[in-house]
Amino acid sequence: MRTLTVGFDLDMTLIDSRPGIKATYEELSARTGTYVDAEAAIGRLGPPLEEEIRRWFPAERVVEMCAVYRGLYPDYAIAPTRAMPGAREALAAVRAAGGRAIVVTAKYEPSAKLHLAHLGIDADAVIGSLWAEAKAEALREHDAAVYVGDHTGDVRGARTAQALSVAVATGPCTAEELRAAGADVVLGDLTEFAGWLDRYVADGEGAASASV
Repeated sequence: MRTLTVGFDLDMTLIDSRPGIKATYEELSARTGTYVDAEAAIGRLGPPLEEEIRRWFPAERVVEMCAVYRGLYPDYAIAPTRAMPGAREALAAVRAAGGRAIVVTAKYEPSAKLHLAHLGIDADAVIGSLWAEAKAEALREHDAAVYVGDHTGDVRGARTAQALSVAVATGPCTAEELRAAGADVVLGDLTEFAGWLDRYVADGEGAASASV
């Protein structure tokens, strides 16, 4: 028997971390004396932290500044973060279908786990520091049939893993961009996911994924 496993991205898919990430960048800027446009940064969530840090700091300081940012993160980013509408219900729907819900994210794994614990979102596994096509490593390892994300990088990760790509238009990428990247399904947000999953499990392909 094959258990249905559904992977979820974290930032702007399960959680709205923009207020906390903005606060962390602002504190990083204040402590280093280096200007960081925190408002612009939170409009680009998805890729690894290193990509954003390179916009503001010289290459030789990227590793150092990422470490400083991650040190600040628990104090500045966790409390302001909220669950996205439908997030808890989406994981509950997977479990109601007899499946497992995992989180695969580019975020630093300890930070991802802090967010989920603070918000009471209980995933069966959390795998961090994987972006775009690299997410396929964890999706394959956990035999995920579906991957849900808000970024074109998430679509690429799902397709690389040969998982069904379900995109939610709640992050920096529009529904049109997600479709153009190859998403199999595009939802407005996670409030639509439970109904979609019911249909997916009920049809031939979904039933096979859930029980073969």
